Amino acid sequence: MSEAADFIDLDWNGRRVEVEYRWAGDDDPGLPLIVFLHEGLGSLSMWRDFPDRLCRAAGFRGLVYSRPGYGWSTRRAEDERWGTDFMHRQALDLLPALLHALEIDIETRPPWLLGHSDGGSIALIYAARYPTGLAGAILLSPHVMVEDISISSIEKARRAYLETDLKHKLDRYHADPDSAFWGWNDIWLDPDFRDWSIVDELAAIRCPLLALQGVNDEYGTLEQVRTIARNAPQTQLVELPQCGHSPHRDQAEELIRVITRFLAAPAAGRENLAGAG
Repeated sequence: MSEAADFIDLDWNGRRVEVEYRWAGDDDPGLPLIVFLHEGLGSLSMWRDFPDRLCRAAGFRGLVYSRPGYGWSTRRAEDERWGTDFMHRQALDLLPALLHALEIDIETRPPWLLGHSDGGSIALIYAARYPTGLAGAILLSPHVMVEDISISSIEKARRAYLETDLKHKLDRYHADPDSAFWGWNDIWLDPDFRDWSIVDELAAIRCPLLALQGVNDEYGTLEQVRTIARNAPQTQLVELPQCGHSPHRDQAEELIRVITRFLAAPAAGRENLAGAG
């Protein structure tokens, strides 16, 4: 890793919070930037060394952070329950505030976003709202709608958290595992969340998109990324064999190869890079 995590204060959800972040890859601030957005149970540390490996391979600098409620960022208040718009609030409130606080100028040097799962959904929402403030987005197993397979797997995760050592395993990635787990699990299993969808927002996206999903993803069918490609035709679609919900763990080397080629290619030549050479 290029350096240890640091903290920055932001106004969030009616209070002052600390957000854990670090820079990845090369320390040169003149390099193009990738911002990494973690999954629903993720954190800065759960990415492990993937951001550094990708950034060094691609010649980029990375920004990795833990959303409030996760990692060593400020935990959820005991009475705080996320609403069905929680990903929109992350994309349209917290992320712009973080970029501004870190003096990242999205107008003169738009960053790339790389999001996994919920982080991929947050990246898509941001891309739809800020079409000129983003160079492009890389989406790993994103959600654009709620499917039965998603609910079933999240119900299984709930049972595992209550009945197995899953909570203990999450201790190494979160100062407060309950804050991370219940914030994510409660809202995904809320009956009101069953109708959540961002499909209608996809057509507003203008930047290049790379959407990747494992064929064996236990949290969503391939219809998730195929829906993105139908509604945002500039999308390069990659379906990874022998891969589950976390391509950066299941297929890290192949993922780095595909992303690096995508980032290096001119906009007009990004199609079909997954099968090239």
